[in-house]
Amino acid sequence: MRRREAAWEYLRGALWVLPAIAVVLALALGSILSSVNTRPGTWMHRLAFQGTPDDARTLLIGTAGTMITVIALTLGLTVVALQLSSTQFSPRILRNFLRDRPNQVVLSVFVATFAYSIAGLYTVGVSAGSRTADYPRFAVSWAMVLLFLSLGALVYEIHHLTHSLQIDEVMRTVERNTREVVRHGLPGTTAPSALPDPPPSATVVPSSRTGYVQAVHPDELVGHAARHGVTIKIAPRVGDHIAAGSTPLAWVWSEAGRDFDAVGVGRAVEQSVRIGFERTLEQDAALGMRQLVDVASKALSPAINDPYTAVQALDHLTAIMSSLSRRDLGSLVLSAGPGGGTVTVPAYTFADYLDLACAQIRRYGAREPTVALALIRLLRDSAAATTDDGRLTAIGFQLGLLEADATREIVQPADLTAVTAAAGELRDRLERAR
Repeated sequence: MRRREAAWEYLRGALWVLPAIAVVLALALGSILSSVNTRPGTWMHRLAFQGTPDDARTLLIGTAGTMITVIALTLGLTVVALQLSSTQFSPRILRNFLRDRPNQVVLSVFVATFAYSIAGLYTVGVSAGSRTADYPRFAVSWAMVLLFLSLGALVYEIHHLTHSLQIDEVMRTVERNTREVVRHGLPGTTAPSALPDPPPSATVVPSSRTGYVQAVHPDELVGHAARHGVTIKIAPRVGDHIAAGSTPLAWVWSEAGRDFDAVGVGRAVEQSVRIGFERTLEQDAALGMRQLVDVASKALSPAINDPYTAVQALDHLTAIMSSLSRRDLGSLVLSAGPGGGTVTVPAYTFADYLDLACAQIRRYGAREPTVALALIRLLRDSAAATTDDGRLTAIGFQLGLLEADATREIVQPADLTAVTAAAGELRDRLERAR
């Protein structure tokens, strides 16, 4: 099950999958249309190609050559787009471009047109190794249809690629994908902030692979915990990096001190935790936030010095934090039932997400009043979406750090006045809400 899930996640981001399918479909379409005979006087005959076999072959050869040029142009533009997005925004945004469905569909249309034209050269004007005047005219007409379709796809691709490189579109896509993870990819049950510590006698399940934890499926471990009467504590959070043979993947122990099948339970743990070479957005909302923080950090670097882009990134982070403020967050604890056994999975708390959204941008943008005001708006909107005392305390803590950094770094008193006033207003609101 986990292998199929990992394969599906890889295929969704692979640029070659849809073009490969398109080639097969194009060859199948050509085979079907080649068997269609058009009688004179019918509508199909009027739509069929009317030229000679040599004309048809020239058309197919020209179409194939044109499509090779178009494919090379498209791939070149895509590489440039990937390079620009990596250097200007964040290297972690490259995955979003590779998974972009319109890019995959357009490339599939180009490759399908090329394959259809090349395959047609085997049948047009040639039969049993000899020249012939009879050829599938209706199939050649479809080569022209695909050529015009490719022309439209090329115009659309240039528009789409240009639009997708706009920073507003990049950050809007990241926000939308991250909020989708917040709604459907995060665990919905909270647990105490501190999970039980494993006893010294607990069995350590080491990781057999090196990489990032992409997804955890604790439901599959509940049955094992119930059968063996053990507590299974997953060690890493989703998004954490682990090293094979050294980083614990989980701890397993029996509260009653009973013996259990450590090998079988360890194998079940490895099957329920998926590890890959990169982080994914399936259950990792922190990855989406990290992408926006990267954009803001690059914008605030002395080489770029673009604080407005950082403010825009904070606006998108504000939307994500408002969604997180309404969600149950924290570690997940699943009880196996009256027979005993528990499965626990660590996860980000609200304070962790808030620190991720604020800390790095606060440190890099402490001298810029507009960035400080945008951070205060993020904290204000996060506070408006929750009534939890613990979360309000975390917001107050971040506000205190922001005030201290702004007071130390902002030189002009007039600039500091606006920041101090906004911070004081938010602090009063937090005190009234508690």
